[in-house]
Amino acid sequence: MNTKLVAGLAALATLAAVPAFAQTPAPAAGGPMSVDKTTIGALMANPAAKAVLEKDVPGIDQYLDQIKDMTLAQVAPMSQGAIDDAKLKQIQADLDKAK
Repeated sequence: MNTKLVAGLAALATLAAVPAFAQTPAPAAGGPMSVDKTTIGALMANPAAKAVLEKDVPGIDQYLDQIKDMTLAQVAPMSQGAIDDAKLKQIQADLDKAK
């Protein structure tokens, strides 16, 4: 597993005590999935999106309790470079294909 990714996700786990960010509600079932608007919890609840996240961000499920109410775009700045703009674009493209 990518050690940079693991380190970034481990850093996110330490943020569990941080106050929650305001959240945009997840889209209705069958609605568009977005790295900007759909929470990680909602993505992981969708089998197609979960497969995308498990492929593009291996190990993300280990930190789901800490980041489930955040979007990938919100998590990215705290991921120590593990989820950068290019990775977000890749994930979004994969989510678009998974619809």
